[in-house]
Amino acid sequence: MNSVSPTGSFLENIRAAAWIVGAIAVVLFLTTNLPWQLDDYDQAKQAFTSFEMVKEGHWFYQHTPHERVATKPPLAGWISVGLFSLTRSWEIAWRLPSFLAAIATLILLFRAARSTYGTIAGLVALSAFSLNLLSPRLATLVRTDMPLALAIFVIGFLIWKKIRMRELWSSHDRLWIFALLTAAMLIKGPIVYAFLLPGIAAFQLWRRKRGVASAWCGWWPWLAAFGIFLVWVIGGIFSEPDFFNQVVVREFAARFGGEIHRAQPLYFYFPHLLLKFFPWSVLMIAIAVIDLRSRQWRIGAAFREMSPEVLWLVCWSLGGLIALSIIPSKRVDRIFPVIPPFCLLLAAQIGKMSFREQLRERVYQWSAAALLLSILVTSGYTIAKVISGYRGHRDALVIFGREIRHQAEAHHWRYDAIRARDEGMLLYIERTHFIPPDEAIRKWNSDALDALVVSTEEAPALIRELSNASLYVLLTR
Repeated sequence: MNSVSPTGSFLENIRAAAWIVGAIAVVLFLTTNLPWQLDDYDQAKQAFTSFEMVKEGHWFYQHTPHERVATKPPLAGWISVGLFSLTRSWEIAWRLPSFLAAIATLILLFRAARSTYGTIAGLVALSAFSLNLLSPRLATLVRTDMPLALAIFVIGFLIWKKIRMRELWSSHDRLWIFALLTAAMLIKGPIVYAFLLPGIAAFQLWRRKRGVASAWCGWWPWLAAFGIFLVWVIGGIFSEPDFFNQVVVREFAARFGGEIHRAQPLYFYFPHLLLKFFPWSVLMIAIAVIDLRSRQWRIGAAFREMSPEVLWLVCWSLGGLIALSIIPSKRVDRIFPVIPPFCLLLAAQIGKMSFREQLRERVYQWSAAALLLSILVTSGYTIAKVISGYRGHRDALVIFGREIRHQAEAHHWRYDAIRARDEGMLLYIERTHFIPPDEAIRKWNSDALDALVVSTEEAPALIRELSNASLYVLLTR
């Protein structure tokens, strides 16, 4: 049995290391977005879907706070409604799905890496997923990125497992793939195919002459899941005005052009991943470089000696990255589903180097340095972000909405809000619609309203049209 270096011993023999990293991850996941609010990254749009389901019974097709058609399928909203029925807290119901998805991905990734590539590799995979600038940020955002990443990772993991165990696909396996694909489709639509199909196609071409297990489970799970999504789309086209224009044209088709969504250059994701996944991105590149140098830069030999399951990780992660890079419309958070397979690929690199005595010590030292650096960078980012959030009163509208509800309850006010730029306002004051100014004036003058929520810019002009009205100013910090 190979001896373990002092650095490797440090990483491997401290049994609490994984628990410490896991505890740091949970703290970062829970705190990075404090103070919690809905005013950025389209959080209000996603939160409003479940709120509308409960308040108005729109279970399949929802709207945004400004009454446009909601562009995402309803599964994430259904989950939030279920959690709200258990917790009676919208804040928990909106944020818990992403948090639980992050924890589930972390656990599955750690167990897969540790059991296959060793304890040190498992710890590195756990750390890489937890300690970067993307995972903590998305772990409690009211968005669909983390649940989508979990669904995609489980599908890729099942393929990885089949390839590693050299097993044939069974009917039970195909049913699992169908369920996961359907879930992914009903979370964010066909984008799941961009993360998986290019890698599957590349791997299938490679395996044709090598007789290894197939990454392809068959057509029916993919077609059936897409069929369910099409049923939702067709239903929306026939039942919702402007669904075709807002969802099919603007949200989907326009992603492939630069007229509506701002187009970004082809290389957009590469520097962002290098930065957001730092220092693990640098560690992956460094290990690949020293491995190629030891082979006198024979890249073909490296691929020929690569095990099928590791090649699948390469095809999976790079295939998704390249496919998303080709689409002109880009945002940094959209590329997040490639992070888990990159973490598993990094674990495979570490595991491979543990059998090469002349390189093992150097890789262990770099891994330990990356772990310490990632703790400092990610924790520093979180602390700075939270401090700036509270100092800048990022939650001012949250506090404002809470005070509105408190005053309305105390005085038994009937109240509404006139349209505002802040999409989260309706959720903060627990209303499902903004009211037009002319309707507000009519309802006020007919004694159907006791209070109106308006911006300070609109209040002076509006109050002249309201009989017996006075300004009630709420100051929040």
